Amino acid sequence: MIRDMMVTLCREADRYVANVLPIIREAQKAGASTPRQIAEALNARGIPTSRGGQWYAQSIANILERA
Repeated sequence: MIRDMMVTLCREADRYVANVLPIIREAQKAGASTPRQIAEALNARGIPTSRGGQWYAQSIANILERA
């Protein structure tokens, strides 16, 4: 049961990364080169995190590591 829940959470996280990664790549093409700059760009565009919050540099670093 716990294993099934973990698998589900990982799948949801992977799906979210797949959806937000193109937006991160756009920010990088626009000149954002650090996780902090990318987080600022996503926050400026009003793009929420998976939990509806603000982006932080570590959040971006985690996504880039997962991708």
